[in-house]
Amino acid sequence: MEFHWKIKLFAGLQERLAAPQLMLALPEEQLTVRELKERLASVHPEHAAILSISFVARNHTYAADEAIVRAEDELALLPPVSGGEDTVQDSLQSGDKELYIVTADALHSDDVLRKVITKDHGASIVFVGTTREWTQGQQTVRLEYEAYEPMAVAMMRQIGDEIAARWPGALCAISHRTGIVELAEISVVIAVSAPHRESCYEASRYAIERLKQVVPIWKKEIWADGSEWKGHQQGPWNPTVPLPE
Repeated sequence: MEFHWKIKLFAGLQERLAAPQLMLALPEEQLTVRELKERLASVHPEHAAILSISFVARNHTYAADEAIVRAEDELALLPPVSGGEDTVQDSLQSGDKELYIVTADALHSDDVLRKVITKDHGASIVFVGTTREWTQGQQTVRLEYEAYEPMAVAMMRQIGDEIAARWPGALCAISHRTGIVELAEISVVIAVSAPHRESCYEASRYAIERLKQVVPIWKKEIWADGSEWKGHQQGPWNPTVPLPE
């Protein structure tokens, strides 16, 4: 008896393997993540290096190498993260306002900031990420963002929960673009409010760094003479490791 495994691909992996997903027929109904990646590498040996440093997501959650995955799970293989017309919105809300959004629509910082301002907080801060033209002597024409949208929203929610635990009372909202983002346009807005400014500054910095670490969104830099997917820029990528206190 064979079991049919389906693994979604994103960003550079999708381009390298020229497919949105991989299908495997295996005799095993369950494997460890490490074993699954070994099976994939045996079928695609020319891509073994990138497969080995990618992470498996199981049902929208990162799975460590020794975790058990099953053929029936929703599985995705995620290359290191960077940091459609449809909008994915989380059900966790502040009043009637969605806190965590992935969208192809233009972003406006004031809209995101309004979601976290409350009468109980004396400080609020907003981080806005935009497309810059020059990076290390390379001229960028535009950026393209791709997201594993359900998991991206789930990871944003996790960041909000972590912030609330580390800085009691702090509130966070995150909106991120997908698709083409032109020069000087906004790609991400992170708004944080807190009772006091010290915790507000700290929570904002944490949200930015954590987003780059765990949220499955990839950035493709488009140049006049080529393009490249940009992944995690902070050494070996391990989204299961928390940021230091």
